[in-house]
Amino acid sequence: MKTRMRYILAIWSVFSVSSLFAQSGLEIIVDGSRFVEPADRIDLNPFIVDTVIPTPIVEYPLLQLKHETDTEVSMITPASINTKETLTQLYNSYLKLGVGTEFMPLGEYYFDSKRSKKFIYGVHVKHLSSFGDISGYAPAQFDRTGVNLYGGINQRRHSLRGDMHYKSQGLHYYGMPLTQDTLIADSIAQRYGDFGFGAGFSSHKKDSANLNYKVGFDYNNYTSLRPKEEALRDWRTNENNFGIKTSAWYKYGDEIFGADFNVRYNVYKYGIADSSLTALDTGLVANNGIVNLHPTAIMRRFDDKFLFRFGADIVFNGENGKTKAHIYPDIEVKYSMFNDIFIPYAGLGGGMKQITFKSLTNENEFLIPNIELRNEGEINVYAGIKGTLSKRLGFNIGGKFGRITNKALFVTDTTFSAGNKFKPIYDTMNIAMLEGSMSYQLSNKIKIDGIARFNSYNVFTNSYAWNLPQLEFVLRGSYNLYDKFLFNLDVNLEHGRKALVYAPGAGITEENQQFVLDLGFIVDANVGVEYRYNKRISAFVQLNNFASQQYMRWYNAPVQQFQALGGVTFRF
Repeated sequence: MKTRMRYILAIWSVFSVSSLFAQSGLEIIVDGSRFVEPADRIDLNPFIVDTVIPTPIVEYPLLQLKHETDTEVSMITPASINTKETLTQLYNSYLKLGVGTEFMPLGEYYFDSKRSKKFIYGVHVKHLSSFGDISGYAPAQFDRTGVNLYGGINQRRHSLRGDMHYKSQGLHYYGMPLTQDTLIADSIAQRYGDFGFGAGFSSHKKDSANLNYKVGFDYNNYTSLRPKEEALRDWRTNENNFGIKTSAWYKYGDEIFGADFNVRYNVYKYGIADSSLTALDTGLVANNGIVNLHPTAIMRRFDDKFLFRFGADIVFNGENGKTKAHIYPDIEVKYSMFNDIFIPYAGLGGGMKQITFKSLTNENEFLIPNIELRNEGEINVYAGIKGTLSKRLGFNIGGKFGRITNKALFVTDTTFSAGNKFKPIYDTMNIAMLEGSMSYQLSNKIKIDGIARFNSYNVFTNSYAWNLPQLEFVLRGSYNLYDKFLFNLDVNLEHGRKALVYAPGAGITEENQQFVLDLGFIVDANVGVEYRYNKRISAFVQLNNFASQQYMRWYNAPVQQFQALGGVTFRF
């Protein structure tokens, strides 16, 4: 009854909604009864069920099959271990002894310090002489002996070096035909004595913010043969040369700024000043000095591929009581392309070189002792391209054009000798040079170098640049066969040399009122082989001028023909 009453009220309320909004309010009171079912509670306390549940055992029976098996033992590859090579054992001493044709003894000894981070020192002694003659010419025996001592101290921030040397070179002015057997060898003998020492101190600070520098000095005394007569003891050449060298450099970012300051002073003396031995042979005293300041700056860009160096060499040259200033440019630019495969370069440079009696006799030992000295100046422009075609092959092709003032040219002396000695004359010339070189190296097995050079001279006063070659070719090579046999090859070719003579004759032409003789082609080929019995003992054979070409090194001064030299070496 009560439920039916609820439905009736609900239907009535739905149909009367609209009318409710119009009513102000309605209150209905109805009596109802709600029934709630009683709740049931389980009257039990919690407890632990202590029951062991057995684990069932599952069995998987296998099929009863039998297969035949073979046993084979395999080799285990041994483990490879990378080891570092130990340092090669060094020996303090090296001795080389040999003898050649025409009784040519050879002796050479080296003594050097072993590995040391702080100290280095050593001595080198060498002797080579020949008692042979050249057919049809005056006695041509010679000997060369030299001793060199050196030492140094290395520190973390600086180092000190020092050296001392003595050399004695004996020779004969054999450059004249032998017309009589009574010629005394001592009358054409000459001996040069060379003694000198020097020292240098340098810093090598690793911090780029610091200034690094080098300071050094050297002294050299060079003499010719002293006459046997007591009254003529002073009538020989005595030359003293002093030098001071300093340099400093500073790195700022990618730029390096530096400067060199050098002083060289040479005192040349022949005989007694203001006196005469004969009407033509008078005493000579010539002092000359060179002071130069050479500032430079080097800029690098593009990961060091581009380099630009610019500077100037400011030179003060003092000769014959006069001092002149010269400025030589120092400019170079180069760029590395394709990881150093091609490196084009170009530059403008020059400088002044001090000419001494020693430097001239190193070029031509057959000089008269009383000569004139002039310092040589040069300015040139050069360009080329160099690079590495592979890790084994490198090349360089370039050219140079320049002007040289006071270039020393050697001509035959007829005033103080019988035509078997030379003297320097000085001239200004324009020079053009083209050069190409290539090198190949395969580890320590094969090394090959080749240089070809073409020279063109335009001499102002003389017809030719006397004794200077027009074409030059140099080939050097070495081959190491299993570190047991070592082969070496050295070939020198020269062409286009001219000599000044003073009378017409066979093969002599006249140009610009000068008699000219073509000195012919130089072919000098040397080959050698060394057999190493072990690391400490070896034997060698050297064949010099094996083509047996008696070419003219200087006018009327042919070289010895074929020479064979053999010997042994020891390390201990």
